[in-house]
Amino acid sequence: MIMDCAIYQDGRRTDGPADFSDALDEARKSGDAFLWIGLHEPTEREFDLVRHEFGLHPLAIEDALRAHQRPKLEVYDDSLFAVLKPVVYESSSDTVSTDELMVFIGDSFVVTVRHGDSAPLADVRSRLEADPQILAHGPTAVLYAISDAVVDHYIDVAGELQVDLEELETEVFAPSGGDSSNTAASIYTFKRQVLEFRRATGPLTAPMTRLAGAGVPFVHQEAQPFFRDVADHLTRVNEQVEGLDRLLSDILSAHLAQMGVRQNDDMRKISAWAAMAAVPTMVAGIYGMNFDHMPELHWTWTYPAVVLFMALAVFGLHRQFKRRGWL
Repeated sequence: MIMDCAIYQDGRRTDGPADFSDALDEARKSGDAFLWIGLHEPTEREFDLVRHEFGLHPLAIEDALRAHQRPKLEVYDDSLFAVLKPVVYESSSDTVSTDELMVFIGDSFVVTVRHGDSAPLADVRSRLEADPQILAHGPTAVLYAISDAVVDHYIDVAGELQVDLEELETEVFAPSGGDSSNTAASIYTFKRQVLEFRRATGPLTAPMTRLAGAGVPFVHQEAQPFFRDVADHLTRVNEQVEGLDRLLSDILSAHLAQMGVRQNDDMRKISAWAAMAAVPTMVAGIYGMNFDHMPELHWTWTYPAVVLFMALAVFGLHRQFKRRGWL
């Protein structure tokens, strides 16, 4: 559906015709105005109206309708098409999910298409309308403001993931060690969240670098330093995400090593108790073989002597294993 439609002249919102074609013609005639249309999960029929009026490329229309695209930047004859993936972090479940945001800019128009509810378009539009000096730079200012808002939120999400990772690290290296199966599952789940985040931030590097350079149609050269700033922030996010991924791999390796050491400790304890049980079992086995010529069977103190021997042997083994740290 159409969420908002407005003409902006000299950075200020003005009332214009309700028809897209008339509004676009009016913006182009003034020379210093542009039309900004915001769409939320439009149907193919709804988008046909926009496509015919703005002359958008069929491939870009297909991407905008189907979503599930990687962040990218495409240049067509009559428009520039950018795909960004805003990230949503659910603190209650510690999960990361992504939505999609498409931006078309061309001669005196901006068309934004969002899939999902996390795209910061309403906040961006309000912030730009409150600062006409920036909005007066036209569609380029809108593309920059959207990119900057998305990347700035990446920084916030990366910080929250860093806090969660520190908590997970404390849990893994706690003296008790926690439940091994739950800890391993938590590490793997966290790694999946980082991978989802990485899919949004990594591919966006090339488009931001391209926008920061010269020769991109429909983008003013004066905006290049601002896109370079966004690209720098994105580089910092990517480095932080890469660091999170490496640290998670190290934590998982350390946890598996801990599990191996713990299993070795358990095996040593089992072996020690088995060795202590083997002594009385061996002695009892000898006296259970029913030989005829065992003169000590007829001695008065044979039974207490044998029991005492077994107790002393077990006690000696226990002391030895305790000293070696097996028990």
